[in-house]
Amino acid sequence: MRKASALTRFFAHGIAVAALLSGCGQTPAATPDSGVASPVQAAAAGAYQARGGYPISLPAGSVYRNPASGRDEVVVPDMRHTALLIGDSQSEPNDGWPRLGLAAIGYKVHFCGLGGTGFVASNGKTGNYIDALQRGDWKLPYGTPALIVIQGGGNDAARGATDAQIVANADRLIGALRDRYPGARMAVIGTLARGANYGGGRRTQVDALLGTVAARHGIPFVGVGDWLSKYNLAKNLADAVHMDAAGRRSLGGLLESRLRQLGLEGPPLDGTVPAATPAATPAG
Repeated sequence: MRKASALTRFFAHGIAVAALLSGCGQTPAATPDSGVASPVQAAAAGAYQARGGYPISLPAGSVYRNPASGRDEVVVPDMRHTALLIGDSQSEPNDGWPRLGLAAIGYKVHFCGLGGTGFVASNGKTGNYIDALQRGDWKLPYGTPALIVIQGGGNDAARGATDAQIVANADRLIGALRDRYPGARMAVIGTLARGANYGGGRRTQVDALLGTVAARHGIPFVGVGDWLSKYNLAKNLADAVHMDAAGRRSLGGLLESRLRQLGLEGPPLDGTVPAATPAATPAG
């Protein structure tokens, strides 16, 4: 009886440990219309490293408990070339136009977010951007990203979020990201829409509102609240708000140009070092 009791305790302990590990680092499943989830985020559900160890040696997608902050973080390779992209269903697909624009200027992309969410909006599976971050619905990467980009606002517009709610949560999110990654470069991409005179409505208003938030924080802003009409891209809408493949490519190219104008290019992916600009010769 003593052996049986010990064996029972052993198996009970094993089940408890397995249950604990299986719940660590899980990422909510994507909705059917939200695109393809990030492979790194998906992999995070199956690998967990508690305190101790060295995160750089862990497989990509492992979830590491950072002893400095006490937070779970995802191990992402080559953070020197990685942009952290927080967004909604415009960004979630692997060929989403924000991803294409970032890739074109030299970044790999680590995506955090889900379709149906925003600064205020949640989708029933995960919270809005700041709530999802704070309660661990998705996890930020270990190490400092080369660039942090926040995109969205469309779901907030669709669900009647007020200006005050959007501004308050945007401020909270920016503050949390700056606390986590002091000194990291940031950018904000607004809400894709038609222009104000072409039926942009609340989406165009939210885009302009996010521009004021970014300016107040000293963050570069890409306003896209008139791009559908300005660049004649409404014809490429697959539904009321999402683009077809050709439209995503066109928007990706436009975003690339705007990010370059803002000086947000990433380090060369081939490992080369850009030539230094010759120093000016002092007058006299």
